[in-house]
Amino acid sequence: MSIEIPRRGSRGANVPDLPKPLKWLGLKVFETIKRIQRAPLGQLTTIGAKSGVERTVPLRVFADGPDRWLVVASLAGAARNPAWLHNLAAHPDQVRFAVGGQTFPVTAATLAGADRDTAWQRIVAEEASFAAYQEGTDRLIPVVRLTCRG
Repeated sequence: MSIEIPRRGSRGANVPDLPKPLKWLGLKVFETIKRIQRAPLGQLTTIGAKSGVERTVPLRVFADGPDRWLVVASLAGAARNPAWLHNLAAHPDQVRFAVGGQTFPVTAATLAGADRDTAWQRIVAEEASFAAYQEGTDRLIPVVRLTCRG
């Protein structure tokens, strides 16, 4: 299991790299909207690839069997990958995922081929916005499986 980071695209949504307070506010707005929509959310905690600082980000989560979840590295369809994907690759043994009131140490792996295609179809059936994100960028948006280690 490993994290494969696709090449940056040449087109996609304009997601500015905001100063830390605005980035935090944006994540809180995202989280609030998803809670109002009653969408399943999880909190992914990683270690910064460059900073070494612990980072937590709310993500839309899709159940994938007992103690397994899928998350999508979409960054709203931006041409670049989200920082948390790089963090997973840099520190794969220091990842936690909080969901349903519990926190689990997890192993992360990007899905490829038929596994990704099958998961992607299920994801867009549940959350259509991901299909629009993929249509708006030329990078392949990664699907990441998180599996409980403990």
